[in-house]
Amino acid sequence: MLNVKILTIFPEMFPGFLGYSLTGKAMEEKKWQLTTVNIRDYAFDKHKSVDDTPCGGGAGMIMRPDVLGRTIAENHTTGRIIYMSPKGTPLTQKKARELAKETELTIICGRFEGIDERVIEAFNIEEISIGDYILTGGEQAAQIMLDAVVRLLPGVLGNEASLEDESFENCLLEYPQYTRPIEWEGRTVPEVLLSGHHQKIADWRKQQSEIATKAKRPDLFKIYLDFKNS
Repeated sequence: MLNVKILTIFPEMFPGFLGYSLTGKAMEEKKWQLTTVNIRDYAFDKHKSVDDTPCGGGAGMIMRPDVLGRTIAENHTTGRIIYMSPKGTPLTQKKARELAKETELTIICGRFEGIDERVIEAFNIEEISIGDYILTGGEQAAQIMLDAVVRLLPGVLGNEASLEDESFENCLLEYPQYTRPIEWEGRTVPEVLLSGHHQKIADWRKQQSEIATKAKRPDLFKIYLDFKNS
C-alpha cells in the first residue's frame, strides 16, 4: 500500500477530487492512504506564523525553515520527500510510474513565494513541477500528481492493459478514440475500426498516434524517432 503524507497549511483541501472515482475507490480499498499534516501546528508563536519576509528584499513571503523543518522532522519517517514547485523537474508519465513503485511519500505543499532553500538542502527534498505556470499553492499540484500516481497502482484500473495504449507510453500520444453511434452529425467511425481485423486496427492506431504526436508534440516525436532508430 502507498502511504502519502501531505504537509500543508490547508489540510481541509484534501482529499478533494482524490476522494472520488478510481482514486477514491482505491483509498476505500486500502490500496493507498492519505494523511494530512497542518504545518501551522508546528509554529513557535501564538499566532501560528509560518512565513516571513525574504532576505535581500522582494515581494511576497517565504515559508520559515524552522517551522517547516520541524514539521518534516516530526512527521517524516521514510521514503521520498517531494516539494511541489515550478522550479522542479517536470512530472511525466515515467516519473509517475517511478513514484507508483514507492510505499511512502511525503509531499510538501508550498504557499507564498516558496520555502527556504535550506530546508530543501537539509532534507534532500526532490522538487517536482506539473507545468510551466504558477498556482496559488502546491495543494492543487499535489492532487494532480497523486491522481497520476494512484491510477498506476496495482489493481486500481479495471483493465491494466489500457495503460499500455495511453498517451506518453512509448513516447507517443494516444490514438483517436470512437464509440457508438457509428454515425453522428454526418461523421462516421473510421471503417478500419469496424473491420474486426486486429492487426489492421493495431497498425492504424499506431499510425494515428505517430501523426498526432508529430503534429501536437514535435519534441516528443523527436524522442520517439531517436528511440525507434536506436
